[in-house]
Amino acid sequence: MHPLSTALTLPLQTVAATRRLEQQAAAALPAHTLMQRAGLAAARLALALAPHAQQIWIACGPGNNGGDGLEAALQLHQWGKTVTVTWLGERGERAGKLPADARASLQRARAAGVCFADAPPPDFDFAIDALLGIGATPRPGDGSAEVLRMARWMQLLRGSSTPVLALDIPSGLDADTGVDFAPEFIAGSACPERAGARFCLSFLTLKPGLFTAAGRDLAGQVWWDDLGVAPPAGMAPDAWLAGQDRAGTTGRSQARHSSHKGSFGDVAVVGGESAATTHMAGAALLASRAALHAGAGRVFVALLGSPSLAVDPQQPELMFRSPDALDLSGQVVVCGCGGGDAVAAVLPRILSRATALVLDADGLNAVATDTSLQALLRARAAKGWRTVLSPHPLEAARLLGISTVAVQGDRLNAAMRLAARSQCVVVLKGSGTVIASPDVIPVINPTGNARLATAGTGDVLAGMLGANLASGLPAFEAACGAVFRHGRLADNWPDGQTLTASRLAEHHQADLQQQQQHQR
Repeated sequence: MHPLSTALTLPLQTVAATRRLEQQAAAALPAHTLMQRAGLAAARLALALAPHAQQIWIACGPGNNGGDGLEAALQLHQWGKTVTVTWLGERGERAGKLPADARASLQRARAAGVCFADAPPPDFDFAIDALLGIGATPRPGDGSAEVLRMARWMQLLRGSSTPVLALDIPSGLDADTGVDFAPEFIAGSACPERAGARFCLSFLTLKPGLFTAAGRDLAGQVWWDDLGVAPPAGMAPDAWLAGQDRAGTTGRSQARHSSHKGSFGDVAVVGGESAATTHMAGAALLASRAALHAGAGRVFVALLGSPSLAVDPQQPELMFRSPDALDLSGQVVVCGCGGGDAVAAVLPRILSRATALVLDADGLNAVATDTSLQALLRARAAKGWRTVLSPHPLEAARLLGISTVAVQGDRLNAAMRLAARSQCVVVLKGSGTVIASPDVIPVINPTGNARLATAGTGDVLAGMLGANLASGLPAFEAACGAVFRHGRLADNWPDGQTLTASRLAEHHQADLQQQQQHQR
């Protein structure tokens, strides 16, 4: 059992795959072994997280997740801790329908003298959430006493200012998608900002839903225990959780002495429309500065509309060109940042000639409404050209012709569908950014935080993606690395300093230096 580290990429398994592994292990082990191992692991972690806890509340549901909680209660009770169990499976329609392992755990806990109560203790200072496990979806509308009690306990767990350890998955979270279905049951905020520390101990496998959509907020710090069960040979992951090994580096300390600026590739940023009522040059400049600081050898800026800028005083290394003057076949093009309506006119040429392309923002919106541009986009793959799309959920929804709610309802599936439809690498931004490519196992990125929720940070990512492509990386690897480092910049941001997009673009070199020192 160990806390997750971002050092190495880790496999993620869906509920279906986890169920198959669980069934195979249960058939090969003595009865009740897996549940006892899970309970022991949970008790050990609870003791490590809260060694001085005086009153531990364990909320147990009517299934095997509740059985894990009962085993944890038994262990903690035997170790001298004061434990109170609220047991949802004691009454109601589920009475007498307990799974065999959970029934055995209930009997063991009662025989050992574990305290059971109808309500949580008023003074608990640590809680274990064993209400709902993977795949559990109660019916909120039946009005049963069981569901009402579950709703009360779930709300108390969510809003508690004391630390909470969730077993396998936080109750109310979909293990595959990261969708939080608790708002169907409980009033108020389903994920209060002032809640206490949150932990999750995932059993057997790591689940994708812990790391995307609502998963990161609800799970908090994730721990993993395989319960001594090794996956069978040939068990492929359903997704990967990106690690430092996917980040790569664009640092030049190891580059050849004979290198020159052409050795690190050219990036051309096309966007930043200036019109009568809108001036979006800032978006293009942010992407351009980010590309430069991320390691591109030369960066060109091609502003659209009626630009008034011919130089960036804060970054005079940037070279301004008209869109028609760009060498599209020899440059990585980053298109769409602040492109406005004007970007549609330059897209046919860019899609038809740029051998490496990052398409973002207004470039994506233009493609979403034009079938001819969609055809040009799909045709790029057959030519072996590298293309990365970097939509946020609304842009992805437009490209797929569905709602934003549908995209967020299954981010992995949405990213894979868009990758297959466009035949491009897709970076679906958001909490737990998803990187997908046709016929490739998708990657969920674990870095980043709410500091990135400010204007322009997406433009910075587009520039970083362009720099990675300019270094010669394949599109999928370039995307994984740029997204990981973009999030890591926010994770390592100095306390007390506000993250802005312009500072983020320039902070990249400091991050590279820090990582290189760490590697030494």
